[in-house]
Amino acid sequence: MSRMPAPPVAPMLARPLAAKVPQQGPKGQELAFEPKWDGFRCLLFVPPNDPLAEVDEVWVQSRSGENLSYCFPEIVRAADYLPPGTVLDGELVIAKAGRLWFERLGERIRPRSEAGGWKINELAEQYPASFVAFDLLATAGEGMLATPYQQRRQALERLTLTAPFYRSPATSDPKLATQWFTEFEGAGLDGVIAKPVDDPYSPGKRAVFKIKHARTADVVVAGWRPHKQPGPAGQPVVGSLLLGLYDDSGLLHHVGVASSFSVAKRLELTELFGTHSIAEGEYHPWLSGDDDVRRPGGPSRWSAGKDLSFIPVRPELVAEVGYDHMEGVRFRHTTKLLRFRPDRTPASCRYDQLEQPVGYQLDQIVPGLG
Repeated sequence: MSRMPAPPVAPMLARPLAAKVPQQGPKGQELAFEPKWDGFRCLLFVPPNDPLAEVDEVWVQSRSGENLSYCFPEIVRAADYLPPGTVLDGELVIAKAGRLWFERLGERIRPRSEAGGWKINELAEQYPASFVAFDLLATAGEGMLATPYQQRRQALERLTLTAPFYRSPATSDPKLATQWFTEFEGAGLDGVIAKPVDDPYSPGKRAVFKIKHARTADVVVAGWRPHKQPGPAGQPVVGSLLLGLYDDSGLLHHVGVASSFSVAKRLELTELFGTHSIAEGEYHPWLSGDDDVRRPGGPSRWSAGKDLSFIPVRPELVAEVGYDHMEGVRFRHTTKLLRFRPDRTPASCRYDQLEQPVGYQLDQIVPGLG
């Protein structure tokens, strides 16, 4: 063992595998599997009983290295009951009614710009967070980064955790991991993580693997936002497409975006949507006064300070996009444009085409959570 690591520490990352739980790693490694939690990835540092230690207060470190402790006072208070000199790798989540609520978690970050801490404390009481630990990077002030995962996991199993701290389940059985992959999505989880059992913890490296669902949907393209870099003549070019689905009442709701286009593709899409521009004063479902329509443009934790205006187009084009899973009524992550579907009518792009995950209660995965 070595000295306890001090923040910031870059968390170990994952690279994607096919949407199927493997029997072994790409190089024949023996694997252990964990559910992939849908929250904020964080490292939690508890100071050791050492006045000379680099860590002298509880740190709730984000993936980017920022200290989020002031946003989650309930986690900081509960960390006093953890053994001094502990460093956990895990996920901050908000669990309620048997599932995870990522959108509520995002609300816990927004009050950072408000004067005083009243809003933070109010949200901590209204939407309390939990910390689901899946790795142990230090115990009793001794670092474990060089220790193989299997031994780190055994040490994590010996650690006593009480709410709001929980231990993620793990298994070496691909059949059980496949069951998790199939059933856990209904509780708000978004896949499975596979970890080589003999590997050390590698900060900042994509040394583990993520298995996520791969699905497609046909959606209506009803607008676009310009890319930050204009075209060769200084003109706005497509940066992202705004996607919609119809509900049973015939209302078109904004459900997400598709982006990450090459320079050539951005120009091609800009030319295409130029032929579907709406005239001034022409009706558009996302510019109407219908309060029941979910439309683009609302602020979020991730878009603070960004221009959220968009260029509407006639909702005439249907696109097939790839996505992993839904969060409520919208795509959880950015989708990938696969192709346009001239054979599909916009009215046929409805929510009922989407695969519904199996329902599953969180406390059947981690007792006491949610």
